[in-house]
Amino acid sequence: MADVKKIATRDAYGAALVDLGNERNDFIVMDADLAEATKTGAFKKAHPDRFYDCGIAEGNMMGIAAGIAASGKKVFASSFAMFAAGRAFEQIRNSIGYPHLNVIIGATHAGISVGEDGATHQCCEDIGIMRTIPGMTIINPADYTEAYKAVKAAINHDGPVYMRFGRLAVPVVFDDDYTFEIGKGVELKEGNDVTIIATGLMVAEALEAYELLKAEGINARIINMATIKPLDTEIVLKAAKETGAIVTAEEHSVIGGLGSAVSEYLSEVYPTTVLKLGVNDTYGMSGPAAELLDKFGLRGKDIAAKAKDAIALKK
Repeated sequence: MADVKKIATRDAYGAALVDLGNERNDFIVMDADLAEATKTGAFKKAHPDRFYDCGIAEGNMMGIAAGIAASGKKVFASSFAMFAAGRAFEQIRNSIGYPHLNVIIGATHAGISVGEDGATHQCCEDIGIMRTIPGMTIINPADYTEAYKAVKAAINHDGPVYMRFGRLAVPVVFDDDYTFEIGKGVELKEGNDVTIIATGLMVAEALEAYELLKAEGINARIINMATIKPLDTEIVLKAAKETGAIVTAEEHSVIGGLGSAVSEYLSEVYPTTVLKLGVNDTYGMSGPAAELLDKFGLRGKDIAAKAKDAIALKK
């Protein structure tokens, strides 16, 4: 996929904020001393009167965001995923989630693809953490286009939103005509042998797996699940009934993320073979992002192999 255009989803976050700032003035943007990395610096430059740097004090930032949201304005609160979901969990749970406030948490630098920053910064637990907060919407876009449109959708959503963005430049999967809707999965490829449900940067890898499987005569259904909570149970149930086997693919721990959400749902309504591909119960490590994706088995070939395992387990 070397000839495919690649852009980091965090770049879309910054671009969408600037454009939203040009369109409306009912929100502010906050950051925790990481504006250059999270890309909120672009908003700061364009709309300095609506940008606040709270310093390296993520919990305090979430508290301030809650207070401003309670007064009627929407707030984007930004930091690395490890600090937003991890360090500020209590403030998000009690000050934002409990009163169901309109705070959008822009969490960048998620997952193994943070690369050289190492295990301390490679947050592979954030989706699981945020899923436990009642009423929290979780969005993990696949590419620049979807990330941009997701930010535009999030500002019109009622209640707290956790948005997950990456540091690594990833393939642009969707064109400008793509329609994003919170809570809806999208079927990208038809197939009846097995379903691959992917989220985030794993969507591009799932499409590669589709081609590998197709070459072997296996027809895989590919679903992009950008919204992990609320899960699009309708598309999941349809896939389970029509293909009988599912593989989930995510750049997140296999504990608590997309795979867990799909498994929890199907185990109650339509027991189906579900194999989870993600980061196993382990920490990451420092290294080039591309090499880490290889090492942790987060590539198209790994998804394809898992899909064949799932087919073999079909009843």
